[in-house]
Amino acid sequence: MKALKYALIATALTSAIAADAATTHGVNPANIDPSVAPQDDFYDYACGGWIKANPIGDEYARFGTFDELGENNRKQLRDLFDQLSASEQAKGSVGQKVRDIYLLGMDSVRLNREGADPVKADLQFINAMKRAQLTDMVIWEHAGIGSPFFGCGVEADMLNSNINTLYISQPGLGLPDRDYYLSNEGNMKEIRTQYVKYLEDIFAMSGYTKKDAKRAAKNIMALETKLAEYSWDRVRLRDIASQYNPTDVATLQANYPFIDWNAYFKGIGIDNVGQVVLMQPDVMQKVNTLVGTLTDQQIKDYMAYNYLSSAIGYLGDDFIQRSFEFSRLISGKKEITPRWKRALNVPNGMLGEAVGELYVAKYFPKEAKERMLKLVGNLKKSLAEHIRSNTWMSDSTKINALVKLNSFTVKVGYPDKWRDYSAITVDPAQSYWTNVKGMIKAEAAREIAKYGKPVDKDEWGMSPQTVNAYYNPLANEIVFPAGILQPPFFDFEADDASNYGAIGVVIGHEMTHGFDDQGRQFDQDGNMTDWWAPADAEKFKALTDILADQYSSIVVIDDLHANGRFTLGENIADHGGLNVAYSAFKKTVQGQGNEKIDGFTPDQRFFLAYASVWAANIRPEEIVRRTKTDEHSLGRWRVNAALKNIPAFYEAFSIKAGDKMWLDPAKRVTIW
Repeated sequence: MKALKYALIATALTSAIAADAATTHGVNPANIDPSVAPQDDFYDYACGGWIKANPIGDEYARFGTFDELGENNRKQLRDLFDQLSASEQAKGSVGQKVRDIYLLGMDSVRLNREGADPVKADLQFINAMKRAQLTDMVIWEHAGIGSPFFGCGVEADMLNSNINTLYISQPGLGLPDRDYYLSNEGNMKEIRTQYVKYLEDIFAMSGYTKKDAKRAAKNIMALETKLAEYSWDRVRLRDIASQYNPTDVATLQANYPFIDWNAYFKGIGIDNVGQVVLMQPDVMQKVNTLVGTLTDQQIKDYMAYNYLSSAIGYLGDDFIQRSFEFSRLISGKKEITPRWKRALNVPNGMLGEAVGELYVAKYFPKEAKERMLKLVGNLKKSLAEHIRSNTWMSDSTKINALVKLNSFTVKVGYPDKWRDYSAITVDPAQSYWTNVKGMIKAEAAREIAKYGKPVDKDEWGMSPQTVNAYYNPLANEIVFPAGILQPPFFDFEADDASNYGAIGVVIGHEMTHGFDDQGRQFDQDGNMTDWWAPADAEKFKALTDILADQYSSIVVIDDLHANGRFTLGENIADHGGLNVAYSAFKKTVQGQGNEKIDGFTPDQRFFLAYASVWAANIRPEEIVRRTKTDEHSLGRWRVNAALKNIPAFYEAFSIKAGDKMWLDPAKRVTIW
């Protein structure tokens, strides 16, 4: 199960400051394009200068301020890794593990010499298995390698968030989304054609004959297309309550006998499973029927590719190049990410807190944490005021909302206790993939071992060096890693307008997630509970429907529209974050004055700072991919569409009826 956490951006990025931003604190006038009127297109006005000065590099599908920040952090981490590489590290120490897995990823000579050798024994193992051993095959791959036929994971129980339970979910797909199998929009037919050719090549490179590679590719495409047809789409997956279906093992076995469930649970490391939460029962029923129609060979081919898709990134350059050639159809990238960045991502992800401890010690001042906690406190007060003054919510529901707000756990910078990585080993004598596979399995075993145990409320869902933030409704917590607490988001020497418009909105965004269309279904303890008066819930839905329709009317490229239902939670959070942060800013000395800096009023600087967070260049293919797969709106619309609902924005930039940034007051919506 994917953890129920709502991040500020879709992927965990880490990063840099432009050369001119290093000497300019707060809003940078160079980011502005004065040739565009703010009344016509505020995004292009506020970000146009940055966009022109930061052309997208060939290795990127999108390059924005988050990615810019990520580049800086990668360089900082590379320096840390190079220091580790230059000195002796005790065997079994965290330093040794970080150093050796990084160096294995950097050893192109060895990787190319070994070629497909690291995967051949496992592929032989898969192809030697019989249909009667399907459960054993699934157990083997579910140890972190893949999720054939269904997904399985441990997470806090939605009705008792203090205890971890097991969730069974629909399977993943090889392509980014079910639409890539089922839709003929844009170049999706061509992507499907090239996907089959890619599969053929990957199998042939792994030792399959040309005939067998063609058969495997055909089998996989047919099977994944069926799974795509069965799968819930991303809008339906936002219906959290419908996915909570507690099911005992006897019922699971009776209804879905394609797996020996008792053997499965024991095989993944859990004894005495009482019940699991089945998330999409109808999908599981269809998968159960489908498996009964499959031949042994179809199952083996499917399992083999589930395995290979995890291994490809850790093999020789021919695999990397072929994978990139296909992925560029989807992302639009022009060249492969440099080897050092790919190598760095492994310890940065799999040993995240170990790397984070080194990162924080060198790059994160304690003063930043103290200042951030003060900002969070100010934003909490502001949101409380918004709840109290809300005109559409009854007093009883307001009380419950305030209880939830005052119960937020706030995590800033880094964990109070660091992860123990003693279960992970890195042996340079073994291949890169063998080591990575071992790390993946160790992490999977660690997660599964949480089943039935109390939830560790101190655990973090992101490493400290991550440039992101999140709200977790199951813990009712907001989390701000050290990585995001730097310019342009957070700057000690910047004016309040700049900090409240950037990191202040980020804080407000994560807080508002506690009261968006999904987060509102959980109470102050993180339990899925209906704490709303029925009439208030109806009013809330009426308001969110207006917001969803606003975004669904946006044409993002060609004839492709944004999906306002899919992005609803993030759009609610953006709007709430803006309103709450602006109110908090207006309580500062600068917010109560009207002194200009660089020719801009305090209110103008607030909105310019917000817009600058989303400055980016993006390729057409990536616009399509993100529209299909990312619950966040594209950066342009996180600015232009969101600000059209903020009254103070109209006043700040003298926007009037007839301007392109004008939205009729009757069509505007304020939720929080």
